[in-house]
Amino acid sequence: MSKVFCFGSVIATVALCAPAQADPFFTFQQPPVQSEALPQDRLPPEAAAPDAADENAALPERLRRQIVDYQTREAPGTIIVDTPHTYLYYVLGNGKAVRYGIGVGREGFTWAGVKTVARKTEWPDWYPPTEMLERQPYLPRMMAGGPGNPLGARAMYLGSSEYRIHGTNDPTTIGKNVSSGCIRLTNDNVIDLYNRVQVGAKVIVLPQSAAPTHEAKAPAQDWQARAQSAIDRARRAEPQHTSLPAREDGPRMSWNEGPRARLN
Repeated sequence: MSKVFCFGSVIATVALCAPAQADPFFTFQQPPVQSEALPQDRLPPEAAAPDAADENAALPERLRRQIVDYQTREAPGTIIVDTPHTYLYYVLGNGKAVRYGIGVGREGFTWAGVKTVARKTEWPDWYPPTEMLERQPYLPRMMAGGPGNPLGARAMYLGSSEYRIHGTNDPTTIGKNVSSGCIRLTNDNVIDLYNRVQVGAKVIVLPQSAAPTHEAKAPAQDWQARAQSAIDRARRAEPQHTSLPAREDGPRMSWNEGPRARLN
């Protein structure tokens, strides 16, 4: 009996002292860490625009935020979306505006009209609508707001429509026709715009066939007249689509690239 006890003690001692090795028969895994999205008011300041400097430095010069000459009859505080040139203008008045590069609707998803900013949200949650889930059933049913959310850092909701102006976690889509009708900016730029825009502000979305931008190198009276004509057409236009609209902006998404879900 003592021999058996000693032998068992030796085995136990060896087992306790031996370096840990993977056991092909008994594999113990730690339970997955459950991550919880921080409430919007607890998001760290740096989460507002991760890699913001890199985002904007990577944009072509024409798509970077800048103050430009911009003649319009619209009041200061108005937003004008120049769909064909992928620009958004925030009217400052006195012939000036802040110009941002944007991403706009892909073919079949562009629209034109006049809306107002109904509400503003920081780090919006994303709920893909039924129409989008039917087209892309792999999308999540809900994604909490945060740096990995495709709606980005801020959102401005346009009237009672299904559209918004929002940020993005994929700045490479700026300057392109990629969305389901929403208008996107880099996170850094959408935060800047969000801080300027008031609820109730007018938003004019020009049609894809709009006149040349107000900055065109043409006689002032000529291009101002054509640009204003495009705005007038947008005022009269109801949103028109050749495909089903989507309440949230989210074309094809890859969920295999780490925590930042990207829009393709």
